[in-house]
Amino acid sequence: MITSILESIDSILYYPILIIILAAAGIYFTVRSGFVQIRLLRESCALILEKPEGDDGHVSSFQALMVSTASRVGTGNIIGVSTAICMGGPGACFWMWLLAVIGAASAFTESTLAQIYKKTNDKGLFYGGPAYYIEKALGSPIFSAVFCVFLLLTYAFGFNLLCSYNLQSTFAVYSFYDPKITPAVIGAILAVLVGYCLLGGGQRIVRMTSVIVPFMGIAYVLISLIVIAVNIRHVPAMFAEIFADAFNFRAILSGVAGSCMIYGIKRGLYSNEAGVGSAPNASAAANVTHPVKQGLVQTVSVYIDTILLCTATALMCLSTGVAHTEDVSGAPYVQNAISTVFGPIGPLFITIAMVLFAFTTLLGNLYYCNNALAFLNHKKTPSRGFMRIFYIACVVVIFAGAITPAGACWALADICMGGMTIINLPACVVLCGQAMGALKDYEKQKKEGKNPVFHVQNIGLNPRDFDWWH
Repeated sequence: MITSILESIDSILYYPILIIILAAAGIYFTVRSGFVQIRLLRESCALILEKPEGDDGHVSSFQALMVSTASRVGTGNIIGVSTAICMGGPGACFWMWLLAVIGAASAFTESTLAQIYKKTNDKGLFYGGPAYYIEKALGSPIFSAVFCVFLLLTYAFGFNLLCSYNLQSTFAVYSFYDPKITPAVIGAILAVLVGYCLLGGGQRIVRMTSVIVPFMGIAYVLISLIVIAVNIRHVPAMFAEIFADAFNFRAILSGVAGSCMIYGIKRGLYSNEAGVGSAPNASAAANVTHPVKQGLVQTVSVYIDTILLCTATALMCLSTGVAHTEDVSGAPYVQNAISTVFGPIGPLFITIAMVLFAFTTLLGNLYYCNNALAFLNHKKTPSRGFMRIFYIACVVVIFAGAITPAGACWALADICMGGMTIINLPACVVLCGQAMGALKDYEKQKKEGKNPVFHVQNIGLNPRDFDWWH
């Protein structure tokens, strides 16, 4: 009954509420910025490798990108895509792609705002995020606090619960899997490993994700390309199936909540998190000379996640022609597809990929939680004792996720994430003029042959109201 209630709330939240907010905000940012996520894509990629000036202790654009990508790139790229196709249909792929392109403009806006309103701690390092620009620019500390509460519910509870479940589900194909014992064992091992790594603190998380994320992403794409190449003759029919299903509005309107459109939007948002308000927490930590630089870099993270990794999963599975029915939704569908080319090695590779994806997702999630906890604690890092208790609670959630029903895990993650989005995106719309003013300032300086350097007075703000940029 509890799962049924959660799924009902989830359905109403995404249709019609979030589908309207996501589409309207994304289109608004896209038009206001002149399609910045497409127009400046080449420059966005070049900015990733720009090194921070001054102290080496600062976080670079690349490191901030990897932290946000670590949270975005995860079990959603495999299990989320599989669930969308099996439950909604192949047309879900198209709606994921569309959400990524539109959502990249939202990612640009929220990350640019996080940079404009970032703050410095006593060590000279940067921090910030939606809670800070909502409080400072909109004068609403209550909404900032509510946003932080939803962020903690999403990343310390909902996403970690789901991530743990998704990981253990990949072991179901093996003969040793016992539904009564194996999930608990896997959950316990994962919880202990994450708990150990959390003792290293935020900077350790940054270093680990910088190494692991690129490796696991490249390996996964390469394997996917091999499967697609082997089934290349099926690719034209596969794309025809995707577009035919995506534009079958009679089927969509007959059951909107369970349609390919809604599943594509929900799983696309879960995967790339554009507009949710998570990535700005990492973006604010980057040491750049202009806020727009990090805003552009974060558009790349959305493309890496959805256009590259989610597409790799979708095309790999659909090109094999393996049945995509509800009873194989999740890991089994992906494992069935890859085994057509690699045999028993295929499911093993998916399990290894899921372990890496889940591990970095959990670490990236908790990095965001640190920022929210500091905000709620009067802008101060909570005591070491409190953080240990918090991490223990997170470890318990990770263990519990492995033995929680799938429907409840997905619904809780969707609801918590939806709460963040409903607060963050309207705030970004209100503050859009500042982000677009920064974009105009950036492009003006680029045309003058300069390496853009930002000052808040350039967009009509008072320098005395800011920690940086003056």
